[in-house]
Amino acid sequence: MSSDAVIATNDDATICKRSAVDMGYWKDEALASLVLSKTRKTPEINRGYFSRVASIYRLVEKFLRMSGKCQIVNLGAGFDTLFWRLKADGHHLDCYVEIDVSPVTSKKIAKIRNSKALLTGIVSGESGDDIEFNVSDLHSQHFHIVSADLSNTLQVEAKLKKCGVNYGLPTLFLSECVLVYLDTPSSDSLLKWITSSFESCFFVNYEQVNLDDKFGAVMVRNLHSCGCVLAGIDSCKDKPSQTLRFLNSGCTGAHIWTLNEVYDGLPREDIERIERLEFLDEKELLVQLLEHYCLCTAWKDPKKFGFDEIDFK
Repeated sequence: MSSDAVIATNDDATICKRSAVDMGYWKDEALASLVLSKTRKTPEINRGYFSRVASIYRLVEKFLRMSGKCQIVNLGAGFDTLFWRLKADGHHLDCYVEIDVSPVTSKKIAKIRNSKALLTGIVSGESGDDIEFNVSDLHSQHFHIVSADLSNTLQVEAKLKKCGVNYGLPTLFLSECVLVYLDTPSSDSLLKWITSSFESCFFVNYEQVNLDDKFGAVMVRNLHSCGCVLAGIDSCKDKPSQTLRFLNSGCTGAHIWTLNEVYDGLPREDIERIERLEFLDEKELLVQLLEHYCLCTAWKDPKKFGFDEIDFK
């Protein structure tokens, strides 16, 4: 999964998020320290990223409120800033781990080391809360960045051990356009290892869907032309295939929404606010785009720790 083309998708996603933040879709003070490029994207792209970011944030907040002491593991995190946004909103995070390939983690750690704002956000002020750096890994009291190949569960397990992850605590696993770049046996192995190792876990997966229709075929061709091979495309064919991968991996339940359903389900005041930011003459392209991305949740033994099925609404 560490091809240059796949790694480059992180840069593109971060620039798209910066575009939406600059337009006022949501606030993210940490993002400017990670990406300097300012490229204005189309209203369709900005609204799509708003739907993605807003719905995932709502799911994570609900998980934190309902679970008490818990952990978050962000798979293929890239330049994601969720940790800083949650902390800025007053959430205490016992253990937050980001995992990605070393070219990405090394670049992110270098940017963190050169940013007072990002460093300040990591330090909690607790006694002994020092930050330990090496080229591709970062460890602090509550926040960790580690390099690992997600197709190698032994490597992932070793890195999580270094972070002090507790397999008995409820743990949220977040993946955004990550599993699709793993071949099916590798993603299945990763998910099965998680569900067999953690007593209680909750998955939030954002990814492509409905790739079997004409619009989806164009998306796939465009990605392939950029060198991005969707090795896990079989799980992205439709909504049932997306949920089935989790159910077959040991989850006891799963639910899925297209981004159109997410967009329609977000608070109306939020949608009305962001639709005033930019004029969109024709919504057909936006509807097509949002129909080919999905938000999927899955869980194992949630009631054991006091939380149940969670949706973004």
